[in-house]
Amino acid sequence: MPLQLLPASAAAFAPRASSVNVVMSSKVEPWLTQTLKRINRVKRPLNSVSQHQRCLTETLSSSSAIWTLTSLMIQKAPDADLRKDSNPLIEALFNYQLLHIEAYIVHVDMVLRNEVAFKLTPDSIESLIEYHKDIHCVDISANTYPWSEKDMQVRKIHEEFIQAINKFVYRTHVSALEGLEEDGAGELLCGKSEEVKNNLMGMFHPLLPPLPRIIDVVRPQPLLPSSPVGANWWSQPSVSSSVAAPVDSWRVVPSSPSTTSSVDPNSVWANMGLNEMQLPSPTPSYSRPYTTAGWAWSSPQVSAPIPSLPLPSMLAQQPCGIGMGYGGFGWDRYQEYATTM
Repeated sequence: MPLQLLPASAAAFAPRASSVNVVMSSKVEPWLTQTLKRINRVKRPLNSVSQHQRCLTETLSSSSAIWTLTSLMIQKAPDADLRKDSNPLIEALFNYQLLHIEAYIVHVDMVLRNEVAFKLTPDSIESLIEYHKDIHCVDISANTYPWSEKDMQVRKIHEEFIQAINKFVYRTHVSALEGLEEDGAGELLCGKSEEVKNNLMGMFHPLLPPLPRIIDVVRPQPLLPSSPVGANWWSQPSVSSSVAAPVDSWRVVPSSPSTTSSVDPNSVWANMGLNEMQLPSPTPSYSRPYTTAGWAWSSPQVSAPIPSLPLPSMLAQQPCGIGMGYGGFGWDRYQEYATTM
């Protein structure tokens, strides 16, 4: 890529030079000759490269050689101060205005890059800076939430715009000189003004507020569907220490009618004496023992497994009398005593 050279007059804050830097090639294009003949009121000889260079330099160096690069439709006031009307035409007339962006040529290169360079006039730069400060900065500040460094950030954006607009140089192909008019003035053709507009509007940066801080919110652990409301979810259920004392399996007769057993009832009652058998009167119903533990939920009491024995109702076919025992009559002589009773 060839080195891009610009004169000192193209630098930021540099005043306009008294003469434009024009570099001609060894061959002059026919369109350039026709353009110079069209704009010159006094006919001048254009028979050589040096004559074309001299004529073009004098024309572009004139103080009246001001080009209109583009026109911007800008607001007259911030959004909060705009006039509201049901007629959009009245709103446009009172709230908007056209700002013509003017520039002058600082460099013409027909050898290395075939381009022409434009620099904005001081009046256009001042108008853009004023619009950026009084309208653009006010709007972007009003449209964002406040934070500690907001005003500083707005001032920084404005200072960066001042530097950028003073450094702005628009470069385009040298064929743009076909729009040259009398006294060196001109206008960009072939849609180049839209390109200038996009470049200028790209300098109006938005105000980006800082990202909000992420705060860790401690949320309670959700209760399971089976957990009671208000229970301490993290507490471990305490196992009651009141475990029933172990008892002999032959002394306990379960009261549940649905309990089945595989033990032969004849063998149980045949080996048991009268004085050893203890039949409880009504079997007490099961009740949960009273505990002084807290009102918190606790798991059911754990008790020792109770072996299942035959119920008296299961032995209804073999009622026992008062004389049952090993020394008297037993189960084998039940039929004899039953007939005499």
